Amino acid sequence: MLLRLSGSWKLGSTLPRLETVRKVLDTSPETGQIFFDTEKLTGWDSGLLTFLRNLSDLCRDSRITLDLQGLPDGVRRLLNLAAAVPSRKTTGPDQGSGTFFLSGIGGWAVDFYRSFLGFLDFIGEAAVAFVKLLAGKYSFRGSDLLVIIQETGAQALPIVSLISLLVGLILAFVGAVQLAMFGAQIYIANLVGIAMTREMGAMMAAIIMAGRTGAAFAAQLGTMQVNEEIDALKTLGVSPMEFLVLPRMLALVLMMPLLCLYADLLGIIGGALVSVASFDISLIQYANQTIASINLTYIAIGLIKSVVFGIVIALSGCFRGINCGRSATEVGYAATSAVVTAIVWIIALDGLFAVLTGMLGV
Repeated sequence: MLLRLSGSWKLGSTLPRLETVRKVLDTSPETGQIFFDTEKLTGWDSGLLTFLRNLSDLCRDSRITLDLQGLPDGVRRLLNLAAAVPSRKTTGPDQGSGTFFLSGIGGWAVDFYRSFLGFLDFIGEAAVAFVKLLAGKYSFRGSDLLVIIQETGAQALPIVSLISLLVGLILAFVGAVQLAMFGAQIYIANLVGIAMTREMGAMMAAIIMAGRTGAAFAAQLGTMQVNEEIDALKTLGVSPMEFLVLPRMLALVLMMPLLCLYADLLGIIGGALVSVASFDISLIQYANQTIASINLTYIAIGLIKSVVFGIVIALSGCFRGINCGRSATEVGYAATSAVVTAIVWIIALDGLFAVLTGMLGV
């Protein structure tokens, strides 16, 4: 293969460096055109294309005409295709590391701001749908609500039972280590009863439901979004908020207080197992201490928390599901994001409840 500048230059099997060609052009200022003779060219690879692209840029900067007619047809077609599609300069962090880091933080902040505004808008739509429900205007089917109640209630009992029982056992063991230092093991019942009714019962039930039911809601609605079923509902004039989100939110609002009470009972039973088996406390003594330590105020606090947590779980799961992208990967992201969002809000709201109850002295 010959590269003809002012004379002829045989490239051979090894392509020259671009700096070498630049030096030849500098020493031959009379060169106005470059063309190729490829009669003896038997094969080529992507290295030739890269060389020709770089040579084209060099000729453009030097105002030299580059004649590609002597190249094989395949090479010319690929070069024309590469010239038709401009290269993207944003495929990698071509800026300084500090600038790229700040750009990433800025992008995350913008995404968080947009997501937060979308979530507030979603909450507003849910509130409007709930007001319509109170006015007797709703578009979901009663059978769908019963199915969701079964999924969020009865079918969740096994995992809630296991976790609540273990939490009661753990609280009893941890409390007993400290109370034994004062010979006050009898107060294990007080510790477990108050902790379960005020805090752990509602919180553990909520976290379980966030991982189990919140992710399920996001996956279900995300799959409907991928299959364009939600778009079909909108086309038919059916509000997805009223038909899909509202029954799920109602189901969790109804079931979470019951699951909270059930978790409280299982946690107290777990504490009783530890107290009776390991610390020579009779079942009657444990029951009397539990009844004396807890009251309706503690139970009411736990129930109020459970209702709020249920609303948060339903809104997080449905919001991530309805705003899911249109691919299977996005469905997985929506389920993961729903769980993370729900748990973060559960912990934050529980802390807010602790501050408020402390200020009110209850």
